[in-house]
Amino acid sequence: MALQSISSVRENRSPSNTEDKIALDASQYGEAPVKDEETGESREIFQLGVDGVEFRTVSWQRATIVFSKINFAMSILAIPGALAELGSVGGSLSIIGFTALNTYTGCILGDFRNKHPECHMLADMMGFLWGRIGRELVGVQIVIAQILVSASGIVTTAIAFNALSDHGTCMVVFALVSAILITICSSIRTFSRLGWLTWFGFVTFFLAVFIFTVAVTQQGRPVAAPSTGDFDLGWAPIAYPTFLVGMVNAVNIFVSTSGSSMFLPVISEMRRPQDYRKACILSGFVVGAMYLTFSLVIYRWCGTWLSVPAFGSAGPLIKKISYGIAMPGLIIGVGIYQHVAAKYVFVRFLRGSKHLQANTLVHWSTWLGINFGLGSAAFIVAEAVPILNYLLGLAGALCFAPLSLVFPALLWMYDYRSCRSGTAVQRLRYVLHAVIVAIGLFIIVGGTYAAAISIRDAFASGDIARVFDCGDNSGSIA
Repeated sequence: MALQSISSVRENRSPSNTEDKIALDASQYGEAPVKDEETGESREIFQLGVDGVEFRTVSWQRATIVFSKINFAMSILAIPGALAELGSVGGSLSIIGFTALNTYTGCILGDFRNKHPECHMLADMMGFLWGRIGRELVGVQIVIAQILVSASGIVTTAIAFNALSDHGTCMVVFALVSAILITICSSIRTFSRLGWLTWFGFVTFFLAVFIFTVAVTQQGRPVAAPSTGDFDLGWAPIAYPTFLVGMVNAVNIFVSTSGSSMFLPVISEMRRPQDYRKACILSGFVVGAMYLTFSLVIYRWCGTWLSVPAFGSAGPLIKKISYGIAMPGLIIGVGIYQHVAAKYVFVRFLRGSKHLQANTLVHWSTWLGINFGLGSAAFIVAEAVPILNYLLGLAGALCFAPLSLVFPALLWMYDYRSCRSGTAVQRLRYVLHAVIVAIGLFIIVGGTYAAAISIRDAFASGDIARVFDCGDNSGSIA
């Protein structure tokens, strides 16, 4: 009789339509591990209270810092240069718009993941739409995205070593050392332990950017400007770039906050996955505010006389101080991206086996081997295209536009497909998410074309002399 009453209550509480059911499910995320209705076992990737590695230890506060460090990274060294091409108004609107859009799509991903906690990465989610083949293809795209970002980090870190040593040795050596340090960082197995380093990396990188920003406001003129006589600062509220220049720089701004797809494996290691939304929104607000503030100040005082990375615009002494303080943040920040890719491949290989959380030889050899392979691939890419803004532009257009715009919007349209024939407001919401898909497709096509042409022109003009080049690229040598 009691069981019958409970069943009756459940039937009475059943949502009347698909959208209400989704909303009800969303309100119940994470209060307890989501159970499989048939087996009663948790559908979470990492289980609580197991013998071996305890992954589920990340608080929402620590998740906020991890998310912030994922996004607040080397992009700040490229965004001021983007403002120099787009103007302060166009650049500011791009920062605000892309930050808001990427934060919103990040919330979509978190909601979908918490409804389907067996999903570890975006590839698992896309399996709902496109089956096994789609899941594998998206998984490959995730790995490629992380390799491109890791390559960007290797380039920036190698430039930092080069600047600190006044080009003390071949750039290839600095790049190799950078790749090794980043791989060591990415090999830390859990986000909880990596989170402590992330705090340190975030603070040091913030301090470096703050010191650099204050320093450029105290200069009589930009370091790259003529030392005497009048000169044109080049500051403009509205600029008129060509399509190629505008597209590359707009994508560089977009990619600066497009790491939301990398937040997903962190949710699997959170103590309370239902706290994800507040961590995502807080991180988006803080990172967007920092990008907007720092970039506008730097552009106001340097104008078009900017180096990429931007630390080179502050003179030899401040450049060394900034790079020295930022070094831990650079290594740790890029290490997180490589860690995400490694964790995806690791879970993909060992999911469902005892080796996933047990300290076995298979566990360790798989984990370390994956990290070594990803670090090696990133090193090769970094030596092939050793220019930061081109690598970021290519990563943003080819990988992060689908990962952060197209796929999240498609997942929303999948979950809320009833909106197609719902009320006028529901149909409008559905259309707006279709617009997000269209924006993402435009960035994919236009951004990839612009980045590819820019890289070709860089080789033709000698900006990229050759692959595995030992020459100085930090401005350390006059």
